[in-house]
Amino acid sequence: MSHSIRIGSGSGWWGDRIEPAALSAEHGALDYLCFETMAEATVSAAQVRARRDPAFPGYDTYLDERMRAVLPACMRGNTRIISNQGWIDPTRAARRVVELLSEMGIHGVKVAAVNGSLIGKRVLDMADSIMETGAPLRELEPTLISAEAYMGAEPIADALRDGARIVITGRVADPSLFLAPLMHEFGWEANDYARIGAGSAIGHLLECGAQITGGYFCDPGFKDVPMPWNLAFPIAEVEPNGDVVISRVAGTGGAITLQTVKEQMLYEVHDPANYITPDAVVDFTQAKLEQIDEQRVRVTGLTGKPRTDTLKVSIGCLEGFIGEDMFFYAGPGALRRAKLAKQVLEERFKLVKLDAQDLRIDFLGLNAIHGAATPEDAPEPYEIAVRVAARTRTRAEAAKVGREVDGMAVSGIAHTGKRVPHQDRTREVIGVWSALVAREQVQASIEYFES
Repeated sequence: MSHSIRIGSGSGWWGDRIEPAALSAEHGALDYLCFETMAEATVSAAQVRARRDPAFPGYDTYLDERMRAVLPACMRGNTRIISNQGWIDPTRAARRVVELLSEMGIHGVKVAAVNGSLIGKRVLDMADSIMETGAPLRELEPTLISAEAYMGAEPIADALRDGARIVITGRVADPSLFLAPLMHEFGWEANDYARIGAGSAIGHLLECGAQITGGYFCDPGFKDVPMPWNLAFPIAEVEPNGDVVISRVAGTGGAITLQTVKEQMLYEVHDPANYITPDAVVDFTQAKLEQIDEQRVRVTGLTGKPRTDTLKVSIGCLEGFIGEDMFFYAGPGALRRAKLAKQVLEERFKLVKLDAQDLRIDFLGLNAIHGAATPEDAPEPYEIAVRVAARTRTRAEAAKVGREVDGMAVSGIAHTGKRVPHQDRTREVIGVWSALVAREQVQASIEYFES
């Protein structure tokens, strides 16, 4: 094919804003709108919730809100939707999308659910060691709650070829969501690694939403961004050879510049010559960027190398609990009082025999971010929040943190400001580990539904 296609980013993570996606759906003249809503711990957190809440459907909690915002414009404009909002139950998510379409009076729309990423405890027979430590993978068996492989673009492209207008997946690598329509539209073969690499690179540019249009970029006086409250999500106009122009809906705030594109290009990329995805090893080192005008940047020279024989698996394990709370001081002497409060809590935790594997008492406004690297001569702040957090094996031990912080209200230091503890101050810890499994051990399956 010789024509270009327009792909829009609909989200950069689970909690992302919805209005920019609706704006692109209505005014972006899109061929595809892709939603990326999963982080490393998303599936594990969803599995934990599903175990405790039988009513939890297993898919993105914002699925309804996002789909209601974009379905009318997308179906009217013949924009296809690809989304990994299926989380741990893509089939149920796809059925819910069909229900929403029917409620809107939109019929005859084919919706696909791509499954196969959830491999659970089977991973223990598929991999030998933990990537981060080299320890035997079997060590994780007692606490393992989920394991999901990062699948690639091929099953999504298959669903598009079968006529699906909406494709819902579970764990698929972020760039693969955007690569799949390029494979389908341009007829790119899975072993055409130069183009597959380019398409994966484009997916990487789009996957974090507004980060390439000025989000998470603005630093007043150093990197100014016009109207940062009105950021749009990026749109990629892609040529059959893998060249791309990044733009956004006209009239919105933000910025698309050589600098914003370069920052996103290198975001989370450890080796720009060898960025591993399930579909190809991407090479960014030959990329050339050109500022076309104030709204657009052209990127050429993206390429790739043959894909690996293995797929990465993200493994979620239960690793105890965290108890956390905070209190406050303000005015002259705030730091002096905070330091004494820290000593008081440390001694009281000994009295109640707090059994913690890790304990932190940080001063927000002074050392909570840089910790021990905070300069000794850092200027004393006018106000301080004292944040207390402990990691424990049991919820009962974690609850001791909040109880002792409560005691600071009248049994603490002068001028202690205390929150009313309406929120839950203990939470379960989900550790995330990685392993590699042979590619052929992960098999995708596709189900189809129609509104």
